[in-house]
Amino acid sequence: MQINEMSPSALAYLGDSVLELMTRTMLVRSGVADAGKLNKLALDYVKATAQCDAVDKMMEHLSEEEVYWYKRGRNHSTSSAPKSASTGQYRKATGLEVLFACLYLNGQTERMQELYDIGFKQI
Repeated sequence: MQINEMSPSALAYLGDSVLELMTRTMLVRSGVADAGKLNKLALDYVKATAQCDAVDKMMEHLSEEEVYWYKRGRNHSTSSAPKSASTGQYRKATGLEVLFACLYLNGQTERMQELYDIGFKQI
C-alpha cells in the first residue's frame, strides 16, 4: 500500500509512535536513568500542546511535500481532542504525527531527526 492510500488516522497513529520513540531515545541518551522520571519528562514532549509548539518552529523549514503531508493530517476530520489542548492544537499535533509517519515510511530518518531537533530543542 502506498502512503497516499493510507488514512490520516492510521498515519497519525504511526507518527505518534515515531515521535514517542524519538523522544524516549533522546531522554535516555541524555543520561536520565529513572523510568518514572523518564516517563514524566517524555510527557512534556509528546503532549499535543508541545507538538503544536514544535510545529510552529518547524513550519519555515518544511518542504512543499512536507507541508502537504502536515496539512493532510491537520485538516483530517476528527471528533476527539484531549482535555489538555484546544481543537486547533490537537489538529496541528495530528498534522505533525502524519508528517513524521510519512518521513518514517519513506526512510527519511535524517530529515526526521533534523526536524525533531528544530521543533523540540527548547522544551
